[in-house]
Parts: sequence; structure tokens; C-alpha cells
Amino acid sequence: MSKTIINTPQAPAPIGPYSQAVKANGMLFVSGQIPIIPATGALAEGGIKAETTQVMKNLQAILAEAGAGFGQVVKTSIFVADMNDFAAVNEVYGQYFSENPPARETVAVRTLPKNVNVEISCIAVL
Repeated sequence: MSKTIINTPQAPAPIGPYSQAVKANGMLFVSGQIPIIPATGALAEGGIKAETTQVMKNLQAILAEAGAGFGQVVKTSIFVADMNDFAAVNEVYGQYFSENPPARETVAVRTLPKNVNVEISCIAVL
């Protein structure tokens, strides 16, 4: 098996020992993204919708670097700090997956990196 590491300055640099994404055997595994603004390293402000929008932009940048788009995503995992934010996260998320959405799960967790409110990862078929 060969694997290719995907990194782009258009998404936040990893904050630990992991890659933004790994391409292997026609699949792309994108690490969980949090609402970090790549240009500044600051966290997106403005509430859960603004945070989710930044997360989706980060995912989009990584997918693009690998030559993919949201239409090739087959699975997502959403982690929220408060399940009361689910409807707002879902509203933003749905704007990126309006047709043939991928399989997914949404899980409420106690805390996320940098104490953000949302993190999303995905798997795409290339």
C-alpha cells in the first residue's frame, strides 16, 4: 500500500503528530478540523454557525488540495461540545451537502481541542 500525505496552507497546520489528510488506495482520510482560521491561527468567532462554516472551509481546502470536493465525500464524523448546537451545525453542514449527502454520525463530547464547539472529519473516494 502506498500513501500520500496531503497538506495545504489553506487549512490549519496540524496541532499534533498527524497529517491534514492521507491518500491511500483511492481513498482520502481527512483529519478532524476545528474552526481555526488558517491565515491567522485564530479561532473563528461569531457563534456555532460561524465556527461550523470555518470548519467546512478548512475541509474544503484539504479536499481541493487532494483534487477532490464534497461530492466525493462518503462519510463524515461530527463532534459537538453541546448537542443543543446540533440544529445550527446541521444547517451549515447541509449547505455543503445539498444532494446525495454522505453517511455520518454526530456525537456530543465533553471537550474538543482548544475548547472549540465543533470538529468534523471526513472520508472521500477519489
